[in-house]
Amino acid sequence: MEKPDSVLLLVREQIERNLKQYMMVLILGGIWLIFTILTGGLFFTARNYTNLLQQTAYTAIAAMGVVLVIVAGHIDLSIGSVVGLAGAVAAYLQVYHGMPTFIAILAALLVGALIGAWQGYWISYRNIPAFIVTLAGMTLFRGILIYITQGQTISPIWDSFSAIGQGYLPKINNACRIHDSTLYLTVVVVFLYNILQVSFYLRKQRNLLITLPGALQFIKQLLVSIAIIFFSGFLILYRGIPYSIILVFFVALLYSFIATKTPFGRYVYAIGGNREAARYSGINIRKVNFSIFVSMGILASLSGVVFTARLSSAAASTGQGFELDVIASAIIGGANPLGGEGTIIGALLGALIMSSINNGMSLMNMSADIQMICKGLVLLIAVWFDLSTKNRK
Repeated sequence: MEKPDSVLLLVREQIERNLKQYMMVLILGGIWLIFTILTGGLFFTARNYTNLLQQTAYTAIAAMGVVLVIVAGHIDLSIGSVVGLAGAVAAYLQVYHGMPTFIAILAALLVGALIGAWQGYWISYRNIPAFIVTLAGMTLFRGILIYITQGQTISPIWDSFSAIGQGYLPKINNACRIHDSTLYLTVVVVFLYNILQVSFYLRKQRNLLITLPGALQFIKQLLVSIAIIFFSGFLILYRGIPYSIILVFFVALLYSFIATKTPFGRYVYAIGGNREAARYSGINIRKVNFSIFVSMGILASLSGVVFTARLSSAAASTGQGFELDVIASAIIGGANPLGGEGTIIGALLGALIMSSINNGMSLMNMSADIQMICKGLVLLIAVWFDLSTKNRK
């Protein structure tokens, strides 16, 4: 039986190890509570909750890409322009040339990959700082976007395209008063989560690794399961889970695996943690950096596709200032601006926090200038908090 002191020590270590994530969850809860009060309950409704998730989707996708960029010690200021350009390419091909949705999206992703390769080449093989290359890219790609759109809005895109940003998982039984397919999916997710948690827990015990006491592990799984069921309830009672959130889920799974389970992911963290040590250990830094920016280009273009689908149109102004939201999401989520630290889960939480702030301020009819001031302060405070926490340690 575990001694009380050892149990407290394990709990303390668990909290310290995941302090940033716990703090973000508390901050997110505080933001939701404040906006719920200030909007007279309008913020925390099933309709607005679903709308919030759809707004979060395109920010989260781009934020997962920029996490790797920041972890490696770089920055990308061209995200907003790439998002707008990729979306415009897809919309242009469909509206003016009748391209099927799949082909239009594939073309947009190819454009994103080529942009990432272009920027990655100058950063990796010509040793130009990422700040300069992506700053130039921000202007360059915005200019190409304006040329493609000719300053006009490109619309309407097909319903099959719009569904990516506006559509929902269909019901199995249309006569059912609740969204049954989302209910079944929630049950499956909760079941798989608990199965995986128990499997990981037993594996750690077999390998004689430190684990939480069984009772605490049970409480942890119970709380997470309740949270999943509670928030899924809003979707079940409304129109179901949006397609864009399903897309975010699979991108998050893929990039979490890449970041934590592959040599490439370990190389990214090694480069960000100590570039010289990474070089001496035999890591091909140029190749890794090049791949990081190709990845960033692809995710930025995917974000642009979702953004365009959400609006059902593309315009020259699409994505302006979007890089602030994306970079802020990654940093709020725990990515260290100096490199070496950052997680995919953190980026998702950061994106949800930024989208919650945007959504809440819009519901309160705040003017654009006040919104920009607030977001700038949020980013500054997040960086200050992160650095001050490290200094105290």
